[in-house]
Amino acid sequence: MTWVAAVARLRARREPGVLATVATVRGHAPRRAGAKLVVGRTETWGSIGGGNIEAVAIDRARELIGTPGAEPELMEFALNDKVTNRHGVQCCGGAVTLLLEPLPVVPAVAVFGIGHVGLELARVLARHDLDLHLIDTRPDQLTDERLGVLADAVAQIHVHHTPLLPEEVLEGLAPGTHILIMTHDHAEDAALCDAALRTTGLGSIGLIGSAAKWARFRHRLATEGGHDDATVDRIKTPVGMTEITGKEPATIAVSVAADLLLTFEQDRH
Repeated sequence: MTWVAAVARLRARREPGVLATVATVRGHAPRRAGAKLVVGRTETWGSIGGGNIEAVAIDRARELIGTPGAEPELMEFALNDKVTNRHGVQCCGGAVTLLLEPLPVVPAVAVFGIGHVGLELARVLARHDLDLHLIDTRPDQLTDERLGVLADAVAQIHVHHTPLLPEEVLEGLAPGTHILIMTHDHAEDAALCDAALRTTGLGSIGLIGSAAKWARFRHRLATEGGHDDATVDRIKTPVGMTEITGKEPATIAVSVAADLLLTFEQDRH
């Protein structure tokens, strides 16, 4: 498997990893500059030369995998018999510098309701490295033509047309996925709020709407849903930056996206 395919596999599995690259070589070394090794929690793909270099790189990579907010770093190795190595002697005679680049699990966001605000929000979020789920019960909101504005997305986009029960999508989302509820139907919003509170492992839950809408929802979630106050308080509404008060769809989208980016920053630390 190529290193590109290995990185893609980790991304698809939503598993963290580290990309180790031979950055510089002076003198003789097992591999040339540019050789790569992908390290996951339990697997590796590729090689940067074997022996002590590779073993130490794997050890350090797995330390980085377990370190929140880990940054890229360089490791230097002298390949001679005078150096005390952790995993045996490599005496090629040269020197090698490795670059270790953490491959964190990217954020995941699910937007329920791809109307005017939802589409504008998707346009903003699509410019970021994340897994973006777009869910709507209306097929005309998810046509290739309408979503064509996302053609140059950096995000990996997953489109879900759910004509009957959009809340069923929640069960298939990765742990930590952030939920944004902004459908065209208040009854659908209410059902999604209830289902999201019952789904374990989700990230933040945001709901678009007025104070009056939330008062009705809060009462219903407590009485019909049986949720206690602490559970209901997991839902943030109105979603977005309170300092931004504009009502245009693009303005709301920027507000919601900015608030979500702050949440991503907090999650990394």
